[in-house]
Amino acid sequence: MAYPGTFDHQSSTNPAQLTRPGADNLGSDARALYLKLFSGEMFKGFQNNTIARDLIMKRTLRNGKSLQFIFTGRTTAEYHTPGNSILGNDLGAPPVAERTIVCDDLLISSAFVYELDEVLSHYDLRSEISRKIGYALAEKYDRLIFRAITKGARKQNPVTASGFEEPGGTQIQVGAGSSGADAVSSSALVTAFYDAAAALDEKGVSQDGRVAVLNPRQYYALIQAVNSNGLINRDVQGDALQSGKGLISIAGIDIYKSMNIPFFSNYGTKYGTASGTNPGVTDPGRTGDFVAEAMEAAKTEDTGGNNYGEGGVDGADAGTTTDGNFANSCGLIFQREAAGCVEAIGPQVQVTSGDASIIYQGDVIVGRLAMGADYLNPAACVELFAGTTTKPAAFG
Repeated sequence: MAYPGTFDHQSSTNPAQLTRPGADNLGSDARALYLKLFSGEMFKGFQNNTIARDLIMKRTLRNGKSLQFIFTGRTTAEYHTPGNSILGNDLGAPPVAERTIVCDDLLISSAFVYELDEVLSHYDLRSEISRKIGYALAEKYDRLIFRAITKGARKQNPVTASGFEEPGGTQIQVGAGSSGADAVSSSALVTAFYDAAAALDEKGVSQDGRVAVLNPRQYYALIQAVNSNGLINRDVQGDALQSGKGLISIAGIDIYKSMNIPFFSNYGTKYGTASGTNPGVTDPGRTGDFVAEAMEAAKTEDTGGNNYGEGGVDGADAGTTTDGNFANSCGLIFQREAAGCVEAIGPQVQVTSGDASIIYQGDVIVGRLAMGADYLNPAACVELFAGTTTKPAAFG
């Protein structure tokens, strides 16, 4: 029994009144003030694999605005007539032409980091922002190069002299009808790969360095049927097979995947009902603002034939409206001579210091890149298209 003036620990009608040091001002959440420990890891958002830089011809640009690439055509052989002087080909062959790649304006990505925020933060804010800046530049790098290769697949060779014209670009339809769904058909893709390999052989393009870049849905459609669709290296299994880094091949063409290729007027993927300009892929939902991103208007040339940035002269951006030039594009196959990239300033990160940091009590982190990209040898460019029986028209 309980004596008068004492507390009965066993009484359910008189429970102990606990002091909850984790509650905010005696609030109902008993853990509100407990420290949220940082795990040491951060989700790095949507990071696209950047692969184009090592798949094409890259040159460093110094003391000039552009870089010239010389093309030489073929000449002829003939039997010598005794007594005749040998003074060269009657037509002056071989013909010579050029392609010029111009450096675009400085491409930047930046952020201002307030010093007090760094002091109060319990994770490394600066390094994480620097990584995101690097990702933004790398993504743009790939997109410019893949757009240039698509453009080259629709062009003739710079050597166009009468009787000596060199082979130009190639466009191959995936499937035979007018449904965009053919773009993600394993069997249709395999057939297109063999057609592309044959076309490259016929146009005299080297087998060394042939690659393909597809969107992820196409890539996974291929590897799901790896035992039956003609893939070479079919003994590659597990993580290696599914990495998307060129470890499988069709007709000697190594296959990569990327979210930066032109794909039905979007970058990398497109969702919606199957049609002539849509592969019919179901939207997985909650994809954010950077997946299925619409492409900007096509790169243009000035009157001298020089190519500038993605939206026009001097790198002016044309916005994010869908570009009909790529309405049926769904993959690229190319050899390393397909495109070139000139770098005046390679990808790098700069950080303010000294007086600037004192005045603003923080630092500006700037990632920068000065480069230009364009197609070189159209014969080495193959564009895959679907949803139409008409080859996409040349532009620029």
